[in-house]
Amino acid sequence: MNENDNVGTVVSVRGSVVDARFPSRLPGIYSVLRAGDTKDIVIEVNTHLSDSMVRGVALTPTQGLARGSDVLDTGDPLQVPVGKDLLGRVVNVMGRPIDMGEDIGGAMRAIHQKPIPLTDQSTVSEIFTTGIKAIDVLAPLERGGKAGLFGGAGVGKTVLITEMINNTVKQHHGVSIFCGIGERCREGEEFYRDMQSAGVLGNTVMVFGQMNEPPGARFRVGHAALTVAEFFRDEMHQDVLLMMDNIFRFIQAGSEVSGLMGQLPSRLGYQPTLGTELAELEERICNTTSGAITSIQAVYVPADDFTDPSAVHTFGHLSASIVLSRKRASEGLYPAIDLLQSTSKMLLPHIAGERHYRIAQEIRRTLTIYEDLKDIIAMLGISELSREDQRIVYRARRLERFFTQPFFTTEQFTGIEGRMVAVDDALSGCERILNDEYAQCPESKLCMIGTIDEVDWDEI
Repeated sequence: MNENDNVGTVVSVRGSVVDARFPSRLPGIYSVLRAGDTKDIVIEVNTHLSDSMVRGVALTPTQGLARGSDVLDTGDPLQVPVGKDLLGRVVNVMGRPIDMGEDIGGAMRAIHQKPIPLTDQSTVSEIFTTGIKAIDVLAPLERGGKAGLFGGAGVGKTVLITEMINNTVKQHHGVSIFCGIGERCREGEEFYRDMQSAGVLGNTVMVFGQMNEPPGARFRVGHAALTVAEFFRDEMHQDVLLMMDNIFRFIQAGSEVSGLMGQLPSRLGYQPTLGTELAELEERICNTTSGAITSIQAVYVPADDFTDPSAVHTFGHLSASIVLSRKRASEGLYPAIDLLQSTSKMLLPHIAGERHYRIAQEIRRTLTIYEDLKDIIAMLGISELSREDQRIVYRARRLERFFTQPFFTTEQFTGIEGRMVAVDDALSGCERILNDEYAQCPESKLCMIGTIDEVDWDEI
């Protein structure tokens, strides 16, 4: 250490919370402190307790740290490397590689950044096309917006995320960033291999705060991923697709940190600062005139209670909701998107267009009537329905099958070549099914195709 270094002393260690005294100069909020024999214990200052005492949360395990140990004030907030060197790599909250690769150099940027001012944000509402029919027609994403992805285990959430990353790289020539908040190491390893086999790892950055890491690391990993995304948007002028899995675990980590810091919990045990902390993260996701960060966030709803504070605060930031259905997955209809539950604020005539809005509303009406008639069909059979209701049922079943789609990332498993479908082609297909042009076509012919023109009439 140099004589000019600001060195303090550890006063107490309670789990991940460390109190330290600095007699000469008080470190600033968010300053990084380093402690331990090799200064490998990283602590972020959260609170000033007095004119010489600070309280911080450790981002690394605190084993071996004792009262009286020296602690060094670096004078800087937590920083992560940014730039093209990150592409294809897997890093932790501090930007250190965890993929057994070489250290990452390049410019460093602090993880705490202010949101883009409203005057600098793009005021044009644009749709972010994914090439996936069910999403683009019924729950279009907003460019620079935030979409929630709701789904349990085994319904195709990871496959859908991988396909979106693949299509973003091909269609928008953008960069994809995957942020795993409280991710299990098994999930991370599987996802890495999936990305590798799909051939999209080279345009992807993966940032992980694993489940076994201290709550401070899980709480800050979202900010680290956002910082990387902001560099590609602002400096490289690229569109960025930011995947966050799982936003509930970010709130959970904040609750743990709050409890460790001694704050009184609010309703249902959540931290009193829940709304502020979530907004600090979410408000940085936006579009500018030069580029956009479009975010898709996996959302866990505790006990399926949509009035839970974590769900209520998250919903307030979302512009689209994509709901995955286990029932659809069990019927082999992939992607298993629930066509009635999935919604978007972008599906308005002045944004999506009059034709898109009209077709989407007619699809919803048809599927809703079919849903209402299912009990009657199960008890009495379809022949007991009126002629018009029978036609609606046939249309709905064909629409359900038309919204299936072969993915590029599953070619090796299905043997079917992937399809990316333009919005106009998807709308034309839906319109023709609604007009009964395919009433004589077997339902199976509409399964796992791209555009409606792929139906082979010669075999019918």
